[in-house]
Amino acid sequence: MTEIDLPPAPRGRKRDPERDVAILEATIDLLAEVGYDGLSTAKVADRAQAGKGTMYRRWPTKTDLVLDAVAHMKAQQVDLDALPDTGTLRGDLLALFQPQDSAQVDRILRAMAGVVSMLSQMPGLAETGDYSIFEPWIAANTVLMERAMTRGEIPATADIALAAQIIPSMAAYRALILRVAIDRDLLVRLVDQAVLPALNESPANLARR
Repeated sequence: MTEIDLPPAPRGRKRDPERDVAILEATIDLLAEVGYDGLSTAKVADRAQAGKGTMYRRWPTKTDLVLDAVAHMKAQQVDLDALPDTGTLRGDLLALFQPQDSAQVDRILRAMAGVVSMLSQMPGLAETGDYSIFEPWIAANTVLMERAMTRGEIPATADIALAAQIIPSMAAYRALILRVAIDRDLLVRLVDQAVLPALNESPANLARR
């Protein structure tokens, strides 16, 4: 009897990046609308018209889903491959800020309030949540500051790791606690009165005080 070569058994469907984006966007929308407590993976699947089985395999819990959604939301706001290059650190930091319309700001603030609720219920996730929320901005500031150090604009002793967190930390405080976004005027004050002085203050000078 002649053997017949059979085609290989079909494997699971490959992940579709566009579908992932639709799911994460639906998660952000629902997080803004109903908060963390009112959100469920099933509701997101319905909103995104995605298969529930696929959703649960990709994100076993709604916490996993929310953390990915927040990371997605933040990654959309800063592109590490297309950072501004104005020739000065001050110019770069100001150019990095992109004003958003009121609807965008409201959506982000409501979604962030949902994240606060999640972290308050699961303190062990605070570090992971903080990373997802703030890391893209800290990474962007770090790149801009290292570039400024290379061209001699700030001293080699500058504490970039600390300074890169100043603006993201203030943005987080205003978003999560005050429920307002950083505006252009406040950004200028933070850059001129906090970030640049912190970078240009010599640790040796501080030690002599």
